[in-house]
Amino acid sequence: QVQLVESGGGLVQAGGSLRLSCFVSEPAGVTFSIDAMAWYRQDPGKERELVAEIIRGGTVPDRRNYAEAVEGRFSISMDIPRKTVNLQMTNLNPDDTSVYYCNARGRAEVVTAIKYVEVWGQGTLVTVAS
Repeated sequence: QVQLVESGGGLVQAGGSLRLSCFVSEPAGVTFSIDAMAWYRQDPGKERELVAEIIRGGTVPDRRNYAEAVEGRFSISMDIPRKTVNLQMTNLNPDDTSVYYCNARGRAEVVTAIKYVEVWGQGTLVTVAS
């Protein structure tokens, strides 16, 4: 199965920066073509929230969307050849503390079939100390 591997979470002081990374791990015989990737976050007892997403534009520029709470502080980017998405987080504050989940939407292709799928990472904890 296609899996997402996340890294970069940890503890940081308020005002500091972190970069989260997520890459698509393809099993043998499967090719995953990315349509969009995103980062979400979720606190205990709360609804999972979209933080940032990047949608491949094909013949037009990629589209990026950010939650209002992170607009201007977070930047999402994608490396298609490496099938990796990065979230550069700056000027972090304690409200950014959460478990962050990578998300990918695309097409899983094998010799005999193609399947549109949505894949989630296991989550990586970001803690911002005041």
